[in-house]
Amino acid sequence: MGGPSALPLLLLLACCGAPGGANLSQDGYWQEQDLELGTLAPLGEAISSTVWSSPDMLASQDSQPWTSDETVVAGGTVVLKCQVKDHEDSSLQWSNPAQQTLYFGEKRALRDNRIQLVRSTPHELSISISNVALVDEGEYTCSIFTMPVRTAKSLVTVLGIPQKPIITGYKSSLREKETTTLNCQSSGSKPAAQLTWRKGDQELHGEPTRVQEDPNGKTFTVSSSVTFQVSREDDGADIVCSVNHESLKGADRSTSQRIEVLYTPTAKIRPDPPHPREGQKLLLHCEGRGNPVPQQYLWEKEGSVPPLKMTQESALIFPFLNKSDSGTYGCTATSNMGSYKAYYTLNVNDPSPVPSSSSTYHAIIGGIVAFIVFLLLILLIFLGHYLIRHKGTYLTHEAKGSDDAPDADTAIINAEGGQSGGDDKKEYFI
Repeated sequence: MGGPSALPLLLLLACCGAPGGANLSQDGYWQEQDLELGTLAPLGEAISSTVWSSPDMLASQDSQPWTSDETVVAGGTVVLKCQVKDHEDSSLQWSNPAQQTLYFGEKRALRDNRIQLVRSTPHELSISISNVALVDEGEYTCSIFTMPVRTAKSLVTVLGIPQKPIITGYKSSLREKETTTLNCQSSGSKPAAQLTWRKGDQELHGEPTRVQEDPNGKTFTVSSSVTFQVSREDDGADIVCSVNHESLKGADRSTSQRIEVLYTPTAKIRPDPPHPREGQKLLLHCEGRGNPVPQQYLWEKEGSVPPLKMTQESALIFPFLNKSDSGTYGCTATSNMGSYKAYYTLNVNDPSPVPSSSSTYHAIIGGIVAFIVFLLLILLIFLGHYLIRHKGTYLTHEAKGSDDAPDADTAIINAEGGQSGGDDKKEYFI
């Protein structure tokens, strides 16, 4: 009886003899056991629960293929790449989410021309899928048929491109200070897109984007509204609704709505010429602005009855100004949105002095005389310089005899008073 009862005790000592319930076997490998401390189990169960970690098992990790998840825009092309370090003389295989084989090595298995082989080696199998649709989304499997079969998963995410947004709710025209609401909608995005509003370069704060699933169960329709009050500065402005989505990669996808704002007119009087003088022709232009543009202009002068002029023309004409035309003038510009009156004070200045023909003649003659005098003055200056450089010199020479006299050709003899004291005194000017 003692023999059978000792076997469980020996088994218990064996499992507790090494840390973690592991013993070094005779083959030199660690033997791991799943028995809890103090638990007695039949020897057969203990052996069946043993897992061996041999060098072959460590090497088999090199036979595990690997791949990566991919994201692609609908209509684009995605490349699925599967690699393995140790192929163990087996080929790689790609399968779609429906577990249909696409390629086994370099052999095509599914007749889909969108799927093409990119690269096939013992260590890599890469394929491409073009014109990707939303139905192509899912987990693709790369397998290698070793013992056991090993697989790797690649999740392909297909982005749905949002359609160009549509703006609704705009009326034909808006009145100044009127409040309006515009709606914007875009469908086909996956995941759901976001909508933003702006007026020109100014951002408009619309309502949060509303999301609704499309009937296909894969894409979404988004919508948003914006409410604002218009002013006359908004006439001709563009209200823009833009879609923001990762599939657009920063590209602009928006729709604009130009708005028209009706507002009361304004007017300003501009004289032509700006500084009118008596005797001139004068036009007073009444420059009216508004939406719609003023169609009628009424001219008045303070203190004058009845009004001067009522016409569709915006100018008041004075063919020949007189001092009596001075005064304050008013122009009333009128459209179906209202009226506006502008004022201008006219001061007729004295006429400009007009030079006569005789004075013009005298001015010409005076100019000619002044020019001649200027030339003569220049001539006298040059002559004076010449004479200074060649001025005469008086020489006094006393000669006692006829031999002392100069030649008759070069001297002038001045014999005033005749001879004195028997000596001849002679002066020469050379």
